[in-house]
Amino acid sequence: MIDPCLPFRRMARNALLANRRLHCACAALGPGEWEAPRVGFFPSIRATLNHILIIDRFYLDAIAGGNLGPAAWADPLPCPELGQWAEAQEEMDLKALALAEALVPGDLNTVVQIQRAGRVQIETLGDTLLHLFLHDQHHRGQVHAMLSGTSVAPPQLDEFVMVDDAAVRAADLATIGRSEEWLLS
Repeated sequence: MIDPCLPFRRMARNALLANRRLHCACAALGPGEWEAPRVGFFPSIRATLNHILIIDRFYLDAIAGGNLGPAAWADPLPCPELGQWAEAQEEMDLKALALAEALVPGDLNTVVQIQRAGRVQIETLGDTLLHLFLHDQHHRGQVHAMLSGTSVAPPQLDEFVMVDDAAVRAADLATIGRSEEWLLS
């Protein structure tokens, strides 16, 4: 039987590993490159990565039954320093991972109430998680493109799902004390 929760676990694992790769790449940036103006929906690497963090907080709060709502983006730059962002993003990634790893098929239809300005958006947990993971991947792609204009080569962000990519992700998995079996299960 196919496990309908498997794609959510893999997307959560991908997010954790991809954000770690982005952190390592950004840690090698020269002075001023992290916050330098860039072409993109958000005007810098720092602003784009902070946006991912803000939206993760927004949706994970809604999934947990919270009412943070639009207050989530009251501060568009909650982590101005890279180390702050990396720590806060890992916290969100681990929350999303714990949620995804605990999922059972019946959970995917659970109602999530998302507090919006002046209304409550009603979605299923499955659709909310899918949106969250795709949103984050979209913006990580923008950071990838922005890194192309810096002194640091952008890291591969798509080697976390296919079996054939095992060798190129082994070091990433080792940094979090996880195995290939964990990633693909």
